[in-house]
Amino acid sequence: MAMLWKFMKVAKYSKTALSTKVKVRGIPTYSRRSSSKSVPSDFAASVPCSNTMELLGKSYPQDDYSNVTEKILSKVGKNLHNRKHHPLWLIKEQVKEHFYKHYLGRHGTPLFSVYDHLSPVVTVQQNFDSLLIPQNHASRRKEDNYYLNRDHMLRAHTSAHQWDLIHSGLDAFLAVGDVYRRDTIDNTHYPVFHQMEGVRLFSCHELFSSIKDGEGLQLFERGHRTAHKQECHTMEAVRLVEFNLKQVLTKLMTHIFGDGLQVRWVDCYFPFTHPSFEMEINFQGEWMEVLGCGVMEQQLVNSAGAQDKIGWAFGLGLERLAMILYDIPDIRLFWSEDERFLKQFIGPHIWQKIKFQPLSRYPPLINDISFWLPSETYSQNDFYDLVRTIGGDLIEKVFLLDEFAHPKTKKVSHCYRIIYRHPERTLTQDEVHRIHQAIEESAVRELGVEGRF
Repeated sequence: MAMLWKFMKVAKYSKTALSTKVKVRGIPTYSRRSSSKSVPSDFAASVPCSNTMELLGKSYPQDDYSNVTEKILSKVGKNLHNRKHHPLWLIKEQVKEHFYKHYLGRHGTPLFSVYDHLSPVVTVQQNFDSLLIPQNHASRRKEDNYYLNRDHMLRAHTSAHQWDLIHSGLDAFLAVGDVYRRDTIDNTHYPVFHQMEGVRLFSCHELFSSIKDGEGLQLFERGHRTAHKQECHTMEAVRLVEFNLKQVLTKLMTHIFGDGLQVRWVDCYFPFTHPSFEMEINFQGEWMEVLGCGVMEQQLVNSAGAQDKIGWAFGLGLERLAMILYDIPDIRLFWSEDERFLKQFIGPHIWQKIKFQPLSRYPPLINDISFWLPSETYSQNDFYDLVRTIGGDLIEKVFLLDEFAHPKTKKVSHCYRIIYRHPERTLTQDEVHRIHQAIEESAVRELGVEGRF
C-alpha cells in the first residue's frame, strides 16, 4: 500500500533472455565520465542506440530520468504470480480462495474482485500523485525507482492502481502484480517482487448496520486531524474500519499459517493515512512484519468519486509470505527454471503442506571492491543496480564493508563485499573473476568512481 511506503519493505521479500513480449531499443546507462578500459563482452551493459524504448507493445521516449536496465526489462512480462504451481501463484490462490469463501455480496457472489493482469508500466501520476505523495517526497527518487522517462515508470507498488479501480466503481478488490524497486542486494531483497493490494470501502449503512442504535452514527464530521483520525472522519467510523481491517487480516494470516499464530500490531503514523499499522506475526518463535495497512486517505477516496464512503487498504508481499510458509531461504529461487525447484510445488491442491528441500548448498566466492567516490552525487543503489545488471542472479549479497574519509583530501572511499553464489551449481573462480573485473571497469566508466583495484 503506497500510503505506507516506508513500511512496505515487506515487499522486499520477497539469467533469462529478454521476454518475447519485450523489445528494447537503447538501454540507458549512468555514464558520467569515459574510460579507455573495455568491459568483457559477455558482461558489458548495453549501450544506447536510440532514444526510444519499446516495452509491452508501446514506445516510450527516453530522457534524463530513464534508468531501467536490460536486466530489469528481461523480468517484465514474466508474471510469476500467474504461473500455475509456482509458489507465488500458490500464495495468491490461497488468498483469493479465502476472500472468495468468507466475503460474499448480497446475492452470494464473491464481494472482492481480483485483478492480476494489470500492466506494470504506469504513469508517475498513478504511482505517486494519485496517492497524494508530495512532489518532494523521498519515495519518488530516481535512486529508488525504475523510470522509463519522467512521465512513465515500472510501478513501485500495486497501490498505483488504487485510484483507477475505485474510480471505475469498485468497492472491494484485490490487485496483484510484479513491482520494481532499486534496493540493496541480499537473500531477501530483489529488484522485482510481487505484491497484493486489498481495498474495501463502506457506505454509512454497511459500516453501522450491525451496531445497536447505530442509525444516528455518521461517517464524516467537521473536525480536526489528529494522530488517530483524519479531520473529516468521526471517531466511531475510524474505530469500526480499523476493527474490520484487523479482523480481516488476522483471519487471513491464521488461514494461511494455521491456528496458534500470534499477531501483533505496530502503530505507524504516516502523513497520508491515519491510523496506519504494521502487522507482525510470530512464526517459529520470531516476530516478522508481513504487511502494512491503514484507513484510506479520504482525499484519495473523494477524488476517485466515492465521496460518500470510507475504507481501508492493505499491501502485502507475496515473496515474504511464501518464504515463511514454504521455508524458501533465498529470494532468487523464485526466478529459478530448475525443475528440481519447481516440481516441489506441484500438488493435488493449493493448500498442500510443502517444505522446500534445498537443491544443494554450493560454496560462495567472495570478492571485495574499493573505490573513491566521485565529487558528483553518488548513490549506493546505482552501484547495486550496476552489480545486478552485470552479475545477475549469481550475486547473492552486496554490502558496504568499510567507509574511509581521507584526512587531507576529504575524499571518501567505499569498500564493498560481493558474495557470489549460484543457487543451482558451483561457480568457478575464473568466471567470478571475469564478472568482478567487469563490475570494476563498469563502475569506473558508468559511475565515475576512481578505482582502488
